[in-house]
Parts: sequence; C-alpha cells; structure tokens
Amino acid sequence: METKEILKQHITKTITLSDDQFDYFFSHFTPQSFKKGQSIITSGEKVDSEYFVLNGCLKSFYINDDLKMFILQFAMPTWWTSDYSALYSNEKATINVDCITDAEVLRLTNANREKLCNEIHEIEHFFRWRTNRGYVASQKRLLSLMNKDARYRYEELLVQYPQLYNLVPKQLIAAYLGVSRETLSRLYQSSKM
Repeated sequence: METKEILKQHITKTITLSDDQFDYFFSHFTPQSFKKGQSIITSGEKVDSEYFVLNGCLKSFYINDDLKMFILQFAMPTWWTSDYSALYSNEKATINVDCITDAEVLRLTNANREKLCNEIHEIEHFFRWRTNRGYVASQKRLLSLMNKDARYRYEELLVQYPQLYNLVPKQLIAAYLGVSRETLSRLYQSSKM
C-alpha cells in the first residue's frame, strides 16, 4: 500500500478530511527509512518530532543506572512513537527509540503538528483523541505491572499482540514484561503444555 494511503486510512478511522485537507496534512510529514538496530531518538538529545510507523517495528526504552533496559513500547505499523515528555516539555530525551527491524516512518515535527492543529479543527481532534487513547493504554499497562503477575502479563501480551512473539527477540519481550529471560522461557514452555 502507498505511504499516503496508509496514513489516510489510519486517520479516517477517527476524522474526515477533504482530499485537499488531507494532502495539506500529508505535506507536513517527512518519510524516513531506518535499518535494523538504527537509533531514531537517543537519550540526552533534543527531540522535535514524533514518528508514524509505516512498516517495521520500533521500540522505545529506558536504560537505568544499573544498565537494565525497560521497554516502554513496541511500535508497529500505524503506531506513533517519540519521547513525548521531551517533545512537549522542550527537554532532552530520557528514553531511546530504535529499530528492531528495518523500518519506514513518517516524521512530523512538533512545530508542524501545532501548526496543523491550529489550522484544521479535525486534525486537532485527531491528535487529542490519539493522545487520550495513548494515556489510557499507558495507565492500563502501569496497573497491570503493579497488580498482575508475570504469567497474566505474558498471556495478556500474546492475546493483544500475537505477532510480537515471532517478530521481537525474547529478551526484549522479557524487558517489556519486567521479567528475566529465564522467567519468560518458563512462561513460554508452560503455555505450550
């Protein structure tokens, strides 16, 4: 499917734009390609954009002082990602975003996003809706991490995103679930019985 059509199908699930409005909206994005392992956002850098994934898989993650990795998000096609705290507060990144696979994205600067939201009410509605959904998903994930055991979180992940287990290295799934690689192996083996 053509790049433009992927974005159009994505936003028309939420809003309706005329062809001219959509063309104008699309003109504010920059297509970019990245290779597996390549960084898009690095901790400590300035962040001025968010990314809409066309194909491939990205991860956003944090590495603590003990060099332990915590996966915040896997971003698959039609998902958006960035270090939103840095993007909106004009601070340096605290998280990293890199490519698990080769990936193609559409980059939208914060300045262009704000410009579009000011100019077209439907665009503002789309971004507000998307931000609200992202907040709800983050809250659910946090509550799951606080209240559910590893087995429940593992099974929940497989139900929500069955393609992840074949796409993402197991140590990254373990980091997303907050468990060791060994615990993930035990969960995988017991689910096969």
